[in-house]
Amino acid sequence: MARRGQVEPALSGEALRLEGVRKVYGSGDNQVAALDGVSLSLPAGSFTAVMGPSGSGKSTLLQCAAGLDRPTGGRVYVAGAELDGGSEAALTRFRRERIGFVFQHFNLLPTLTVMQNVTLPMKLAGRRPDRARAREILARVGLADRLGHLPSELSGGQQQRVAIARALVTEPAVVFGDEPTGALDTRSAREVLALLQEAVRLYGRTVVMVTHDPVAASCADSVLFLADGRLVGHLPEPTAEAVAERMTHLADEVERQRDRAGAGR
Repeated sequence: MARRGQVEPALSGEALRLEGVRKVYGSGDNQVAALDGVSLSLPAGSFTAVMGPSGSGKSTLLQCAAGLDRPTGGRVYVAGAELDGGSEAALTRFRRERIGFVFQHFNLLPTLTVMQNVTLPMKLAGRRPDRARAREILARVGLADRLGHLPSELSGGQQQRVAIARALVTEPAVVFGDEPTGALDTRSAREVLALLQEAVRLYGRTVVMVTHDPVAASCADSVLFLADGRLVGHLPEPTAEAVAERMTHLADEVERQRDRAGAGR
């Protein structure tokens, strides 16, 4: 984020690239390809939603792209740097330096205050917590008067705003959202999506959001569709109606293909 009174220019270049990424679970005859050769490129300063039927691989895609899980094959690049197969410590350091996370169930530490939760990534990265910066971001998400509160003293929407502030405080190259509005009511979900849009529009962050909600997806610049571990579609400038229609057609097609595969056994 920019300092107070300034607008940070959008970052230039490529924020995320996947090259032939595969993720296989199991072994022998029990192998399941959750991702089957996914390649994509997302520019910096973009907001992308990822959708697909249940079992399509969208959560696996997010986990592999964010370094939470290691791909079986292929390569992942974040802001031009490869997320390689080094040590667990190196992977953790890579995530702390380049990646932010917003989860469905907030993942705040219950015994820490709002301020402590937001500055925690700085401490874990071995940096001196910048409380002034944390206060600035918390004010931006509407929580300037909640710095000393515990998560249990906040609403679900407020907790997710803390999670967004925590994700942004280290200025990551990419912020990954895993169903960030899934546990929220309609009003809180709308506020959270507006904050994610603001992170992109005003501060040049790159957001990749997995969601099942066509309304949430319509807040993104574009939507990627997955089915059976493969990218099968792209919708620029999405509307909720267009996303819902595409998802209905995709679910029907996946069901037909699985029926044919079952009949052929």
